[in-house]
Amino acid sequence: MLNNLSPQNPDPIMQLITLCREDPRETKIDLGVGVYKDGAGNTPVMRAIRAASKKVWDNETTKVYTGLPGDPAFGKAMRDLVLADSVEGSRVAAIATPGGTGAIRQAFELARKANPDVTVWTSNPTWPNHLAILKFMGLPNTEYAYFDEASCTVDFDAMMDSLQGVKAGDMVLLHGCCHNPTGANLTLEQFGTVADLIADKGALALVDIAYQGFGDGLEEDAAPTRLLASKLPEMLVAASCSKNFGVYRERVGCLMAISEDASITPNTQANMNYLNRIAFSFPPDHGARLVTTVLTDDALTADWKDELETVRLSMLGLRTQLSEELRQRTNSDRFDFIAQHRGMFSRIGATPEEVLKMREDFGIYMVSDSRMNIAGLNPTTVPLLAEAIAKSCK
Repeated sequence: MLNNLSPQNPDPIMQLITLCREDPRETKIDLGVGVYKDGAGNTPVMRAIRAASKKVWDNETTKVYTGLPGDPAFGKAMRDLVLADSVEGSRVAAIATPGGTGAIRQAFELARKANPDVTVWTSNPTWPNHLAILKFMGLPNTEYAYFDEASCTVDFDAMMDSLQGVKAGDMVLLHGCCHNPTGANLTLEQFGTVADLIADKGALALVDIAYQGFGDGLEEDAAPTRLLASKLPEMLVAASCSKNFGVYRERVGCLMAISEDASITPNTQANMNYLNRIAFSFPPDHGARLVTTVLTDDALTADWKDELETVRLSMLGLRTQLSEELRQRTNSDRFDFIAQHRGMFSRIGATPEEVLKMREDFGIYMVSDSRMNIAGLNPTTVPLLAEAIAKSCK
């Protein structure tokens, strides 16, 4: 029977990793995979996570299952981190999931359970896995305009025009901060306008927040999600801890559902528990416990915030350096937007042919749509990238 399985296209980012690994050039630069790297090219374990690991090891007395939603303390810690006091805690149901991807998948499942006819609206472009999951699930998907390829900024007027087609019962997927793959974000005021439209349409917002703390700061990056939560009667939030806690391989995610009032929350929670049960029974706990330990210990929280801020400022510095290097090499402000983008990624507007030229001539490895991982750079490699861009992009 297995010989009936259809061949699968290889993941383009996984292909990039292989190609880069096999490239013998010492000057090659991997800007494909979305992980943070320090100046030495390593992805370190954060200090607070290392300390939390020891604390858990010293105090954990059992490996028995938690519950279907995971440890309630994790759900509360994530609610406080992402939503703060923007919504009453009694209106929020939460489940732990295997990574942010698991949270997204469970959000789609919950929306389909609530409305079998749901259409999911996603930005053009969006994280490719959003679209892959929707396609696999057979859920209808409509794209809304978002990114202006010429200016590499948000085309908000076109976005609002697109969203006029949203119907009651549809779901609109929004990136809470650090838009992936473009790095171009809505302003807080624009998020408010989108919230009003979603409320008027009777739709459901799903916020994917995978990079809180990587953009303008922990509180600043959460502000759009909190604004939406304060304005909308109900909402879903898929949060990932992979990037801001550096626990990539631990697969730590959380799905939160805000119900219209507290009386609905128990049933929402029961449905979310059920989705976990049929997908994987109990969610993984170790990574979630590390995150909870950090967020419930004042000293560890302070140290985590300090290191996260160092990471954020490092990426902003690389953005500024790259923008300035490109201004010098091109004698134009064409790439100034790179310094204005936020998060790990920027999409620089290069064609697939130009991306291929950079790979073949300069050993620069980025996704074919020209999305590059800023966190894959360091002050030494920025000039090399700037030279490649200047000589390859028309």
